[in-house]
Amino acid sequence: MSSTHIEQFMSAKLAQALANNLFPELDSQLRAGRHIGVDDLDNHAFLMDFQDELEGFYARYNVELVRAPEGFFYLRPRSTTLIPRSVLSELEMLVGKVLCYLYLSPERLANQGIFSTAELYEELLSLADEAKLLKVVNNRSTGSDLDKQKLLEKTRGALNRLRRLGMITFVAADNSQFVIAESVFRFGADVRSGDDPREAQLRLIRDGEAQSLAEEEKHPRPEDQDDDTEESDNDNATDEAEDEE
Repeated sequence: MSSTHIEQFMSAKLAQALANNLFPELDSQLRAGRHIGVDDLDNHAFLMDFQDELEGFYARYNVELVRAPEGFFYLRPRSTTLIPRSVLSELEMLVGKVLCYLYLSPERLANQGIFSTAELYEELLSLADEAKLLKVVNNRSTGSDLDKQKLLEKTRGALNRLRRLGMITFVAADNSQFVIAESVFRFGADVRSGDDPREAQLRLIRDGEAQSLAEEEKHPRPEDQDDDTEESDNDNATDEAEDEE
C-alpha cells in the first residue's frame, strides 16, 4: 500500500507516532490508567510532540488524552469507552487525597520531597476519622490491634496501586519512602479564588467531598459523568500479578 493511500486514512505525523519505539509501552501504560508526568522525560516529550495526533487516535476508542494544568498526561474514559475500566477503592481515594495534602505541605520542601509510609499513615489517622477508616477495612471492626495492622497493610496496598498509576515513586529498596508526583492533583480540592489550597484539601479529606478521581473538572460534560473514577481493568491484572510476586 502506497504512502499516499495510507495518508488518506492517517496523517503522516500520526503514522510517525505509532511507529515510534516508545509508543507500544507508553500506550499500554496509558490504557492501564498510568499518569505520565514531566519526570518521565522521554514519554512526556513524546506526548507533547504528538499530542494533537494522539488525541484523535484515542478518540476512536471513546477516551480522551488529557493534559492537566500541572502538565501530566492521562486517559479519561467516556461512558462509551472501548477500553475496560475499573474503580479506585474508597481507601485508595482517601490515600490519594492525603498524598495531595502532603504535596502541598511545607514538609515536602524541607524533606526534599521524600515522605515515608509511616508519615503517610500517621497523617491519614490524624486527618481522617480512625473509626471510619477501620470500618473501611473491616465493617465489624472493634478497633483492635489486629484491625489497625490490617489498615496499615491496606494503606501500603493503596500506595502500591497509586504507584502503578504514576502518583508516587518509591525511593527506598524496601518501599518505605517515596516522592509524590504532581499527578496527585487529580485528587485535589476545587480551590476557590483566594483560598488556601492546603486548607481546601484538608476540608476535602475531612468532609468526604469529591469522591470522583476527576474532580478537577468543575462541570463535567453529561456524557462523561461516572467516567472519571475509572481506570483500566488492565491495572487490576497488574495488581494481581505483582501481589502474587
